[in-house]
Amino acid sequence: MDEKIFKSPKEIWDNISLLTRNLFKATALVWDIARKWTILWACLLIVQGILPVATVYLTKAFINSLTITISGRGTDASKTVSLALLFIIIYLANSIAGFAQKLVKIKQTEIIQDTMTNRIHEKALEMDMAFFESPESFDKLYRAQNDAKNMPQTLLDNLGMLVQSCITLFAMAGILFSFGVLLPVLLFVGTIPALFIIGYYSRKMNSWRIMRTPDSRMAGYYDHMITHRNSAQEIRLYGLGDSFRKSYQNLRAVLRNEKIALTREQAVAEFAAQLFGMAVIGIAVIWILLRAAHGKANLGEVAMLYQAFNQGQGLMKNVLGNVGTIYKNSMFVDDLFVFFGIEPTVKNPAEPLEFDSSLKDGIVFDNATFRYPCGADHVIKKFSIKIPAGITTAIVGPNGAGKSTLTRLICRFYDPESGRVLLDGVDMKDLDLKRHRGRISVLFQEPVHFNATAFDNIAFGSMESGPGLDDIKRAAVSSGADVPISRLPNGYETVLGKWFGGSDLSLGEWQRVALARAFLRNSAILMLDEPTSSMDSWAENDWLKRFKALARGKTSLIITHRFTTAMQADIIHVMDKGSIVESGTHDELIKKGGMYARSWKEQTKEYEHSS
Repeated sequence: MDEKIFKSPKEIWDNISLLTRNLFKATALVWDIARKWTILWACLLIVQGILPVATVYLTKAFINSLTITISGRGTDASKTVSLALLFIIIYLANSIAGFAQKLVKIKQTEIIQDTMTNRIHEKALEMDMAFFESPESFDKLYRAQNDAKNMPQTLLDNLGMLVQSCITLFAMAGILFSFGVLLPVLLFVGTIPALFIIGYYSRKMNSWRIMRTPDSRMAGYYDHMITHRNSAQEIRLYGLGDSFRKSYQNLRAVLRNEKIALTREQAVAEFAAQLFGMAVIGIAVIWILLRAAHGKANLGEVAMLYQAFNQGQGLMKNVLGNVGTIYKNSMFVDDLFVFFGIEPTVKNPAEPLEFDSSLKDGIVFDNATFRYPCGADHVIKKFSIKIPAGITTAIVGPNGAGKSTLTRLICRFYDPESGRVLLDGVDMKDLDLKRHRGRISVLFQEPVHFNATAFDNIAFGSMESGPGLDDIKRAAVSSGADVPISRLPNGYETVLGKWFGGSDLSLGEWQRVALARAFLRNSAILMLDEPTSSMDSWAENDWLKRFKALARGKTSLIITHRFTTAMQADIIHVMDKGSIVESGTHDELIKKGGMYARSWKEQTKEYEHSS
C-alpha cells in the first residue's frame, strides 16, 4: 500500500491515460442513458459558472457608483439603484438555476442509478456458474455493486463541478491579469502542495480499498449470518452469535482504524497545504493594499481585486478537490468496467444449430473431463456414458462421486475441459443456450424458496407461456402441491416465505411446489438431484408416483444415493470416484454382488434394525 508522491513520467502518463479513458467511458455511459437530462444539466452548470463572474464585475461598478452618490459628487442615484436591482436579478437567476439544476439532477440520478443496476443484473445473469465460485470474481462483483455502480453519475457530477469552477476561475484570473501577472501566479502557486497531496492520498486510499475488499465482504458475511432467517436456528442452537458478532466487530475495527488513520494522515497534510495557501493569500492582500495606498486602485477596484482573489482561491480549492475526487472515482469506475468486461466461459454459439425440443437418441458423455474452477482434482476424467431417450436412468453412488456434476454439465452451467456432451449426436456447445435450457427441468435436493405467491412459485416454471390459474391448479394437483396450498389463508394468492410476512412450507411441501413447476414446464429432459433425501418413506413413495407420471415418455435422469429412489429407473449406473463401475437393472445389480449389492444389503439392514 506504499505510494510515492513523485512518480516516474511513464507512471504519471499511465495514470493520466487511465483517468482520461474512464472519464470518456463514464461520460459516454451517462450520455447514452440520460442524454436530454445531461444536456439540460450542462447548460445550467455553464449558467452557474458565469453568474459569479458577473457579480464580481458588478461589485466594482456598484461600489464606485455608491461612493460617488454618497459623496454628493453625482446627483443621479438611478445608476446605483439600477446596479443594486441588477445584483438582485443575478442573485435570483443564480437561485433559480440552482433549484432547476437540483430537479434535473434528481431526475438524471434516478434514471442512471436504475439503468446501472439493471446492467449489473444483466451482466451477473450472463455469467456462468464458474464466476460464482471464484473469490476474485466476488470481489469484482462486490466492488461493482457497492462502490462503483453510482460512479459514472458521480464522476460526471464531479466533472460538471470542475467545468463550472474552471469557467468562473478563468474569468476571475482574467480580472486579476488586468492588474498584472503577480496575483494570477500567486493564485496558482498557493494550490500546488494541495495538488500533490490529493493525488497521493487518492492512490493510497484506492490501494487500501482493493486490498481490504475480501475483509469487507467477510464482515458483510458475518452481518448476513447474524441477521438472516436461514441461519437463525443453528446460530442459536450452537451458540455462535457472540463468536460471529465479535468476528464482525474485530474486522470492522481493523477496517475502521485503518481508514481513520489514512484520513487523519491526509487531514494533517491538507492542513499544512492550507497554511501555505493562507500565507499566499496574505502576500496577495498586502500587494492589493500597497497598490491602493499608492493611489493605483480606487475603492471599487480594491473590493473587486480582493473578491476576485478570494473567490479564486476558493475556486482553486474546488478545482483541486474535484480533480482529486475525479481521480479517485475514476478508479471506482475502472472497477465497474472491469466487471462489465468479464466474459463468461460458457458462451452461446455464433450460429446455433436447429434442434427438436424432444430427444430421439439421448444424451451422451463422450470422454468428458471436468474440474471445477477452484478445484484441485478432476471430478470426472475421460468419462463416457449414454442416457437413452424416453426412459428413466438412475446414477447412484457415494457423496463426492461426481453424480451431480453430470446434471450441471447437461444444463451447460459448465463446459467440459475436454471431450463432449452430445444431445442426439450434436455437441451442446453448438446449441442455443437459452433454448437448450428451456427443454430441461431439474428438481434439486432443496429447491429455491421464492418469496412470492403460491401462484407465482409454480408459474416460474414456465413464465414465457403465460400460465393461467387453471394451468397452475392442474400442475399443483399433479404434484400434490394443491393440498398444502389449500390450507393457506389466501390459497394461491398467499405469499410464501417469511421475507414479506407470508406463510412458510415444510421441505417436503416445497418439493411438491417444485414438482408442480416441472409439471407446468413439461420439459423433454427431466433430472432429479437428490430430491427425496429429506423425505420420509410415505412422502417419498407418493412423490415418486407423481414423478413417474411426469417422467412418462421423457428422457429422465435420477441422481441419488437412495436405492428406493433408484429402483424407479429403467437402468441404474453405479458411480464412484468419477467413473461408472456397474450398470444394470436393480435385480441385475443385486445378482452381480458388487458395490450396489453390498450397499443395498447395508441399507436394508439399517432399515430392518430401525424398524
